[in-house]
Amino acid sequence: MSDSAAPSTVPAPLAGGAVRPLKLPLREIAPWAVLMGALMLLGIYFVGSEEGAFSMVGGTWIHEFVHDGRHLLGFPCH
Repeated sequence: MSDSAAPSTVPAPLAGGAVRPLKLPLREIAPWAVLMGALMLLGIYFVGSEEGAFSMVGGTWIHEFVHDGRHLLGFPCH
């Protein structure tokens, strides 16, 4: 079979055995970084603040679900 005309995704080695780093365009990384940042902030909210007067969800089931995580991360709870 003949070789493909598509460029190789493996970086070419440089002199001395060093490897050229891959180029990652910001346009491909930015949406994932924003999504992960939003999910992390949401997680921090539920672990750190979802209790008592600041509760957005009625009841204590979220507090009980993240209770051990609150203590592990150093958030005061009771």
